[in-house]
Amino acid sequence: MYSAYVALPAPTEREKSQMYIQRYLPHLPSGGEIVIFDRSWYNRAGVERVMGFCTEEEARHFLGVVPLVERAMVDSGITLLKYWLEVNPVEQERRLRARIDDGRKLWKLSQMDLKSFTRWNDYTRARDEMFMATDTSWAPWFVARSDEKRRARLSIIEHLLANIPYQRVPRAKVRLPKRHITAADQTSRLS
Repeated sequence: MYSAYVALPAPTEREKSQMYIQRYLPHLPSGGEIVIFDRSWYNRAGVERVMGFCTEEEARHFLGVVPLVERAMVDSGITLLKYWLEVNPVEQERRLRARIDDGRKLWKLSQMDLKSFTRWNDYTRARDEMFMATDTSWAPWFVARSDEKRRARLSIIEHLLANIPYQRVPRAKVRLPKRHITAADQTSRLS
């Protein structure tokens, strides 16, 4: 089985002239494959919209088209799971401050993070409108509360496994063998 993790960089000039979702299509899975997009085409409905990287018309067009594209994906046999990791504003601020205050984490903090921090309400409105337009019966959103990262990860893994057909691999029962202790071992323990 093939699996991939895809985090596309900013679009090239050529990609900017294409149909928006076109740059994601080559990465879609074939039978038996898994592809995980980090920051998928939904950037158009979120970051790009809020931060002015696309026009309001482009964002609205995206919200009208993407359910049709996702329907075509599902109709072709792709299992499409969409996860939204929800964090409360207090926890988001705590995480950002931790990055600022800890030199080991500072590399995780971008100028975009700082600009976006002030736009919480704009992001919330964009998220709500995105959910209204794209939470469909064939491709629903699954919201994972991610204030506690470990719990959110386990919840997503559990949901993913419950929605992906797979066969358990039989495993032999493992037993830890007894250690062999020699007389020399006994002597060295006593000294």
